[in-house]
Amino acid sequence: MRNTKTTEDIAHGIRARVFEHSMRNNGGYLSQACSAAEQLAFLYNEALTLGAPTLPMIPPPFAGVPAADNPDYVTGAGYNGPVAADLDRLFIAPAHYALVAYACLIEVGRMAPEGLEMFNRDGSSVEMIGAEHSPGMEVHNGTLGIGFSTGAGLAWGRKRRGESGQVCVFMSDGEVQEGQTWEAVQAAAHHGIDNLWALMDVNRQQCDGAMDSVMTVGDIAGKLRNFGAVVAEVDAHDVTALREAKATAHEGQPLVILAHSSPTQGMGFLQRRFPRLHYVRFKTEAERAEMNTAIAAELGIQPIDLGVH
Repeated sequence: MRNTKTTEDIAHGIRARVFEHSMRNNGGYLSQACSAAEQLAFLYNEALTLGAPTLPMIPPPFAGVPAADNPDYVTGAGYNGPVAADLDRLFIAPAHYALVAYACLIEVGRMAPEGLEMFNRDGSSVEMIGAEHSPGMEVHNGTLGIGFSTGAGLAWGRKRRGESGQVCVFMSDGEVQEGQTWEAVQAAAHHGIDNLWALMDVNRQQCDGAMDSVMTVGDIAGKLRNFGAVVAEVDAHDVTALREAKATAHEGQPLVILAHSSPTQGMGFLQRRFPRLHYVRFKTEAERAEMNTAIAAELGIQPIDLGVH
């Protein structure tokens, strides 16, 4: 399933949609849209082989947790298409990127725009922090450093069954502060799990501010190579570079693409908030109006009508 829009157009649409949602709801995950829009657009529009969605375009309400007496339970992975031996699987590890992921699903035609109106509402499956029943999600990962482990385990099983589909993990750089990530990379290299690749949003930000102010992580690329991965480093906002990185040979080893990104890409006005960019909330109506005008101009769209909710 491929969209007729370019990956760059989809990335712009993601930012605009997240911006509009954030304006209307007095806050949102704007910096994640800035840093990751091209990456998620690239995954859904080009890099992954996915089938048509198997779930309704308008997400159904939360159907309860998995249980023997709950036959209606499904994960949100159906928005990525069916499970099949020749199709890829995607794990979105940083659950706080959910708003950006939902915007991407809408932009590529996998979810209806009405789905975003259910965001963070009681009884909705369109969770603020993506859960396993949320659109595009299959498991709840955190960010707790378990995304690469999840992907590696599934990829190892698929490899043993002779399936041709690959497993991709979309990650954030905060996950390299977790020991389990490094164990998973090492295990994947040891077992030759080369049907596994990861795209890591390296925006050097996390909920408490700049990442190095919380825990310095040093040379991520060098460490990954030492643990057995093949590493490609790119400008996250250069779609051509992302394509070239995805084509990197990695026989017998997992591939990790480090996509160095800006948490204010396309919304330079946010630099005023640096380094506290994890979740942008407006302190006054005047501040919201100023940001509305400034960022809309940067995105080349009309300011959002804040009287419409």
